[in-house]
Amino acid sequence: MNFMKNAKLKVHIILLAVLFIALLSSCGKKEDKSVNYNTPVDQNTATQNPVTNNNLKSNPEPVKKENINKENNTKGTTKMVHLTAAEFKQKVFNYETQKEWKFTGDVPVIIDFYADWCGPCKMVAPVLEELSKEYDGKVQIYKIDTEAEQELAQVFGIRSIPSILFIPMDGKPQMSMGALPKESFVKAINEILLVN
Repeated sequence: MNFMKNAKLKVHIILLAVLFIALLSSCGKKEDKSVNYNTPVDQNTATQNPVTNNNLKSNPEPVKKENINKENNTKGTTKMVHLTAAEFKQKVFNYETQKEWKFTGDVPVIIDFYADWCGPCKMVAPVLEELSKEYDGKVQIYKIDTEAEQELAQVFGIRSIPSILFIPMDGKPQMSMGALPKESFVKAINEILLVN
């Protein structure tokens, strides 16, 4: 009887260890820094002090990869756009020529730093698709593939994905790390981007 209990306990411990390792590796998380997501991103410290949100929840809907069309920079009928480093410098902020943050967009922006292999990124994508429809014309949502745009990932010190950058019209951008639920996005849109 004790032999069976010990064997079951060992199997459970091994399974938990495997699940824990799989969870850590699926996020591509290299280090964990716990900071409130309301902290602004400072261009001088962006690579040293990324901001996290510890209230992570996920949306179980999978990403429909066939909807992504990187060639014309659109996603279905929504306003989500994939950015390259050159487009980022033109549409958001030119970090090569500007020393101080100066947003160049027409409406507030949300930028999703993601990778195709990242499970939590796939959970955030449908939420961002919904938000891009709901806030069409009020908020621009961009996606940046950290694998393809490593320069941008380095500039913003992206060490964990998904990382979400909220850029208001005035003031400094604010970074959040992790798969946020829709309610957190709406709260950030209202409180950080000042869009209702």
